[in-house]
Amino acid sequence: MTTPNAEHSVVNIHKLRDYCLNPMYDEGKYKARSVMNFKKIFQLLIDFFEQEKIDYALIGAFALKAYGYVRATQDVDFIVRQEDQTKIISNLESLGFETLHASTGYSNHAHPLSGLGRIDFVYVRGETAETIFARTRRILILGDITVPVVRPEHLVALKVFAMKNDPNRALREMADIEYLLRLPEIEMETAKKYFEKYGQMDRYYDIMDGKEKKQGS
Repeated sequence: MTTPNAEHSVVNIHKLRDYCLNPMYDEGKYKARSVMNFKKIFQLLIDFFEQEKIDYALIGAFALKAYGYVRATQDVDFIVRQEDQTKIISNLESLGFETLHASTGYSNHAHPLSGLGRIDFVYVRGETAETIFARTRRILILGDITVPVVRPEHLVALKVFAMKNDPNRALREMADIEYLLRLPEIEMETAKKYFEKYGQMDRYYDIMDGKEKKQGS
């Protein structure tokens, strides 16, 4: 629906600031939380991770954003060490988050206040954890917040593994992977090995054939 006379519309900055974006106003506060949620989540989690000396790194849509690829998201995704799982879940539940699912490799959490959204964790250990956390780098994500982000080839690994476990995710994951494989800093041979490891070489060749066709057009 188009706003009538949109070219003459005026946004009252005082109403926007004092009502729609005011977390203390009974009705407007819910809109404020929706606007402010990601920054609040990052601040809550980063403070906890740093205080408890927990290794962590950003994955998912915000990690893609760190590498220049923006798509809509309603959650925040982190990768952490498996041995920190109990500590992390206890902290989230103390903040009012509900644990929707928890297994050795994953946990998902949602807050009853929609503005605080959903947080997902992937848990790794051993050589996998050492490889990932040794090569993260801090990137400016939101405002003045910097967060460790996994390497592009490790993002590819997570997405290839996700496709293996759930082929219905292939369409979205393939689009993300195709972008990551075009990044100049990606280690292509390492990324290719993850396709081999998870039995997804057909998808790798689909992407590479598509890249060659685009370059030749």
